[in-house]
Parts: sequence; structure tokens; C-alpha cells
Amino acid sequence: MAIQNQPIRDSIYEAHLKNWEVAEACGIADTTLSKWLRTPLNDDRRKRVEKAIAELTQSVKQ
Repeated sequence: MAIQNQPIRDSIYEAHLKNWEVAEACGIADTTLSKWLRTPLNDDRRKRVEKAIAELTQSVKQ
């Protein structure tokens, strides 16, 4: 059985981020992010999560 949103989950893991950090950057509750990751993300949600990961990764590098 394939895990939903594996590339997003991998990005969070590889960036050494926590789900709650990504959720906070998205402006949502950590439980909401958890629910989102259980099913395929629509384009808007995917972009929102990817943007949050990118912003958090950039802030860590600086």
C-alpha cells in the first residue's frame, strides 16, 4: 500500500522539519496538516505546503 503524499513527507523529513513547523508556516493547525497528508492533496494545498517547506528551509540556511 502506497503512502499518500510521500514526496511531501520526504521533503519535510529531509529538511529536518517537524510537521507542526510546516503547519504553522501554512497558517493551519498541525492536526489539519496531518489530515491533509492522509489523502491526495489538491493543487492549492500542495503549493501551500511546498511553499512553507521552501520558506522554512531558506530561513534555516540563513
